[in-house]
Amino acid sequence: MSYIQRKVWLVLLSILSNADLRRAVVRTPAEAGETYDYIVCAHKAINQEAAAKQLAPAVDEKKTCIVIIQNGVGNEDAFREAFSRCAILSCVTWVGASQDTPGIVSHWKSEGTEIGLFPNPSLDAASQKTRLDEFTSLLHEGKTPFSVEDNIQIKRWSKVIWNCAWNSLTTLTMLDTHSWLKSSPDSMPMTRKLMQEVIDVARAWDIPIKDDLIDELIEKILAMQPIGSSMQTDCKMGRPMEVEIILGTPVRKGKELNVSTPILEVLYTLLSAINTRMKPV
Repeated sequence: MSYIQRKVWLVLLSILSNADLRRAVVRTPAEAGETYDYIVCAHKAINQEAAAKQLAPAVDEKKTCIVIIQNGVGNEDAFREAFSRCAILSCVTWVGASQDTPGIVSHWKSEGTEIGLFPNPSLDAASQKTRLDEFTSLLHEGKTPFSVEDNIQIKRWSKVIWNCAWNSLTTLTMLDTHSWLKSSPDSMPMTRKLMQEVIDVARAWDIPIKDDLIDELIEKILAMQPIGSSMQTDCKMGRPMEVEIILGTPVRKGKELNVSTPILEVLYTLLSAINTRMKPV
């Protein structure tokens, strides 16, 4: 945060052009001294309850819409509990970016956002749809590729199936995706079994994951250059990792629904142990 306050951020955008960002920065929502129509939560989903509590001074439940752009599943629950009268938009983003130097972000060509409502039964459907339309008009104006989804949870679980595999396996092995898949004859079958476990949990939770998703995700990763993962980077940098929201929630829901997830549980247990060494940011 101190670097943002002192310096100009240079964002290297391969989609549009390079841009210098000069924006007013406050340390906390309370310091802002006002409420907002939209609050976009694109931070690491480490502690959703604490994040929701911190946002409270900037929220006016008569007008504020919470927009969640994060990895994981169950991200919306803490915000719904804290702000029961707010509309919530849930987003899944597929984007390539890195910050190797303080103040410089390299943003690659791959970008896509899937967005939908996290329906609030205490609000009328029309008003929630209006907030969705208003926000997507901003994305359209900024030339952000996006799609509006009737059931965003399908997309959210599909992304977490991807993350459960590549985030956990690259972090535990400290290999890139392709090196992992080439490491032994068992790596590909194990990866597919892991993905299937998460799919089984999603389907038991009435999330209709399509039958060919595993093949699609494997084809997608093989078509890409070898990559690490954001979790691997966080681990290397000693930062808290998104273990709970990516792996913990599927594990807990699996136990609740009597779905067997032996591989997922082992990875979750190991990453939880590693996470105890990470220092809060």
